[in-house]
Amino acid sequence: MPEAARSKSPATVQATKPAARASGRSRATGARLEPGARRKQILDAAIKYFAEAGFGVQTRELTRRIGVSQPLLYRYFPSKQDLIEAVFDEVFMKRLSDDWIVLLQDQSRSLRERLMRFYVDYAKTTYRPEWIRIYMYAGLAGERFNRTYLALLRRRLLSVMCTQFRQEFLSDAQRKLAGPISARETELVWNLHGSMFYWAVRHNIFGARAALSFETRTGDAIDLFLTGAREHYAQIVLRSAKLRKPPR
Repeated sequence: MPEAARSKSPATVQATKPAARASGRSRATGARLEPGARRKQILDAAIKYFAEAGFGVQTRELTRRIGVSQPLLYRYFPSKQDLIEAVFDEVFMKRLSDDWIVLLQDQSRSLRERLMRFYVDYAKTTYRPEWIRIYMYAGLAGERFNRTYLALLRRRLLSVMCTQFRQEFLSDAQRKLAGPISARETELVWNLHGSMFYWAVRHNIFGARAALSFETRTGDAIDLFLTGAREHYAQIVLRSAKLRKPPR
């Protein structure tokens, strides 16, 4: 057979490369990935990439890292925004657990124990480097996801905490006068929750070495909050309820 027939020209070899990348084969093994596995591969790489560089990056670099073509990327995620929304769902929404609500409402345990168990598990589940970094980048980029997450957190978790605090610190008569949870009451709980979040920022953004374990500093924060709440929580709730009442 003539040499020309047996060998491919450089142009032919080059032309086969995009086809191989667009075929959905793994760069590492050459094996074709199932659609679910390919989607997960792209999503996992996007989470790592966005956590490193933020949302102002090009998808071209992402496809280069994975070893797939942009048409293949867009087959699974039609736009960059679709990919960002999938990352948000994977990193934030899927990690929220209904078990936390059950735990916070379990009055067979002391309030302190419930808060400790909740925050230790919440931190292990959410306060990871990719979670914190993507959260911060999303806020800087003006993405709506932070506001969506905060609203969901307030509705699903903080409102439950407020109810449990009322149960702990208000008498039956006071609870009848309390009315709906006010912005000020919610802000009290944000003060507690925010101290946990700032630990995660120091740990995952600033790289600060922790002098105490998360459990120790969390226990201290909860004790300080509960001590103050025993003195002031009922007063603040009732004062807020009184301000909401229209004058006669």
